[in-house]
Order: sequence, then C-alpha cells, then structure tokens
Amino acid sequence: MSKSRFVFDKFAKLIEQGLINYKDVSDEIISVLKSKRDEIVFKMKLASKEEVNVLNKRISNLEKKLDSQIKRRKTNKAKK
Repeated sequence: MSKSRFVFDKFAKLIEQGLINYKDVSDEIISVLKSKRDEIVFKMKLASKEEVNVLNKRISNLEKKLDSQIKRRKTNKAKK
C-alpha cells in the first residue's frame, strides 16, 4: 500500500508541476504575442480604441450642431 501511495504522490507532483509550467509558458506566450501586436500597431500608426471613441463622440457632436444649424436656416427664411 505504501508503494502505491508513493507512486501516486510522485505522479500527482509531476502533474502539478506540469500544470504550473503550462500556465507559466502560456502566460509568457500571450505576453510575447501582445508585445508583437503592439509593435505592429505602432509601426502602422493606428489609433487606439480610446482615441477612436473620443473621435466618434466629437464627430457626432459636430453632426448634431450642423443639423441644428440647418434646421434654423430653413425656419428663418423669409416668405415672398
């Protein structure tokens, strides 16, 4: 019984170390891929998501202002 327990303990430790190593390796791979992605984005001079969202809000505000100005012009025309 003690031999089988010894074997199971060694097997459990081996699996545990394998899972820990797998987790470390997968985290390292993900960080490398993220850094490569960031390098590519920097080289292509792309805007970040936050910058795009800010620009979209500014554009929508400008469109609202233009729409309101166009409506004012239509209502302020003099009748002949």
